[in-house]
Amino acid sequence: MFDSSTLLRQRFAALRSTAELFSLRHVKQSHQSLSVRRNVAEPPFFSQDEGAMLTVRVEGVEAYAATADLSQAGLQRALEHAEALARRIKASSLLDLSGQPAPDGRHDHVSPNFEQPLPNLAECLDLLAAESASVPMDERLVDWQASLGISVVEQTYLNSAGAELRHAQRFVYPGLGVTASDGQDSQSRSLGRENFGQQGGFEVIERCGLVGAARRVADEALQLLLAPNTPSGRRDLLLMPDQMMLQIHESIGHPLELDRILGDERNYAGTSFVKAEDFGHLQYGSKLLNVTFDPTLREELASYSFDDDGTPASKQFLIRDGLLVRPLGGALSQLRSGLDGVANSRACGWNRAPIDRMANLNIEPGDQSLEQLVSGIEHGILMRTNRSWSIDDARNKFQFGCEWGQLIENGKLKGVVKNPNYRGISADFWRNLSAVGDSSTYQVLGTPNCGKGEPNQVVRVGHASPACVFRQIDVFGGDA
Repeated sequence: MFDSSTLLRQRFAALRSTAELFSLRHVKQSHQSLSVRRNVAEPPFFSQDEGAMLTVRVEGVEAYAATADLSQAGLQRALEHAEALARRIKASSLLDLSGQPAPDGRHDHVSPNFEQPLPNLAECLDLLAAESASVPMDERLVDWQASLGISVVEQTYLNSAGAELRHAQRFVYPGLGVTASDGQDSQSRSLGRENFGQQGGFEVIERCGLVGAARRVADEALQLLLAPNTPSGRRDLLLMPDQMMLQIHESIGHPLELDRILGDERNYAGTSFVKAEDFGHLQYGSKLLNVTFDPTLREELASYSFDDDGTPASKQFLIRDGLLVRPLGGALSQLRSGLDGVANSRACGWNRAPIDRMANLNIEPGDQSLEQLVSGIEHGILMRTNRSWSIDDARNKFQFGCEWGQLIENGKLKGVVKNPNYRGISADFWRNLSAVGDSSTYQVLGTPNCGKGEPNQVVRVGHASPACVFRQIDVFGGDA
């Protein structure tokens, strides 16, 4: 852990620059993906990447240059290139960053159980093979796959003001999927995969529930194959956490990213229906809605002590009692807008500049058990596990589909229905939030592949949520 820190410090100390502030952000990351499909091990995938971003501030102008050459000469060349660029763009710069505070802290942030070794490659493949082999023999089960992804990232931030900030993180992504088909219809049921990722060690696989899950997941795929289509109309909607994470991500996370609100993503990822003047005024949801940026949950994917600009990270409310109070904006966007933000300036790697990204975006638990949530619904539907999503480029009008649906009548869970979908308008939808589950319904989830920015950046995002009930939502089946 932090094997290269001593050498980096020495090389950083030897760098020469006339800039009033300069920094180095070194990133070393590796990834492996393992999969067993239909009882056959697929070729494993391995990748490794390492490099550094050098950033300078010259007369209030910042510029950067990245390099994979980590020698003393390579770092010096990148620093000089960044400094020359800053001087060239000085005449056309729109911002004066002279007054921006420089990080000067020293801190290490380490994932839970980072130094605990995971099972080796053969042991991981054996685990996946055993789960694959436990899928029942049924001619309607046409495809299944057990998978495991593991990423390790070590990052060091140094600057000329004396900061030394280090991350050592491991991210684990277990997954299982089963598809059933009768020749006329096909239905899939999954566990984890794009919906579940956490920081840590083998305990992440245990928390996901991957081991021993194949029979249940296969049975649910078969149940969906035999189930009637979801009825259409307005019903109360009970969303479980693995669908809430998609709802939070698309209709709260992206709309609140401050660079989108300021127009930076307009020609690529889109804009936002939220305006800068809405903060402190817009009733985003019902009074039950409390949304936090929370980098302190150690197992959540985007937990960290400081962002990639070196800003200290702490828990902050973005929406409190339904009122919009704070955007997802890092130091640069805060300067541009005059709004208070959070420490969410993040980059996907050493050769990308940090931009505003949602990180751990969570809904705070309420006070009702799952049984109480169900019992409070007279005519509704439970949905879980995202299958499809569509939302406009302002992150306002949306239509989402799920894998699993169950009718709720007179406070009781009834039969399974397939192809459950729902649609709405973001703020109106959240204003219809009528009940929030307690900590017993709360799950810490996350996705490894949120894309944004030009050039594109794919980052890890955490979402934790309880189960939630929304009143009178437009739901429909696959034939609507």
